[in-house]
Amino acid sequence: MLTLRKSQERGYADHGWLKSFHSFSFAGYHDPQHMGFGNLRVINEDRIAPGTGFGTHGHRDMEIISYVLSGNIAHKDTLGNVKGIPPGDVQRMSAGTGVQHSEFNHAPNETTHFFQIWIEPNVTGIAPSYEQKTFADAEKQGTLRLVASPDGALGSVTIHADARLYAGLLDGAQSLTLPLNSKRKCYVHLVRGALAVNGQVLATGDAALLCDESQLVLSQGDHAEVLVFDLTA
Repeated sequence: MLTLRKSQERGYADHGWLKSFHSFSFAGYHDPQHMGFGNLRVINEDRIAPGTGFGTHGHRDMEIISYVLSGNIAHKDTLGNVKGIPPGDVQRMSAGTGVQHSEFNHAPNETTHFFQIWIEPNVTGIAPSYEQKTFADAEKQGTLRLVASPDGALGSVTIHADARLYAGLLDGAQSLTLPLNSKRKCYVHLVRGALAVNGQVLATGDAALLCDESQLVLSQGDHAEVLVFDLTA
């Protein structure tokens, strides 16, 4: 079964310095029908104005992934990590027993556009940790590149969760098939462009929620960038 969630159905918040779309209930946006999907809890599409950002705040027992589309977000945390996250990089922060961090757009003239993703961990109370890796466009073109997994397979960042995250770029005649475990869930978020998911056409910001499916077929890409999540049921 495939359920389509249109971009305009997401929650939206405009704080001036921050414009954010919420795929699932978050902060001031609450929808009991969209509290998460499997162990995927948050997908926020954020645009941060130049010279602004999130001040120091805390997280606990959550796997947090940042995926940057444009601009550059500076991350600073209580583990001593201070690093910019440019497009193509994936950052994983395991909050564990607790971590304080801040995220700022230090670019004077460029909005930072990125996705903040929260996945519920399968182990709690661990020591906080941090990891960041670069995945060039060439690695994602015409395929689904594994960028986060429980075992760090294929050079992906390691998350303490029963989930896998893939990123792909598809255009023109490119198509691909990913076998699925029908007892799990699959969430497909179209970051930009247009794309057919199991025959259903998605536009930028749309998502497809798949249950009881044995395969994922992506085709008809038009400058498409996509995130695919393999999740617990």
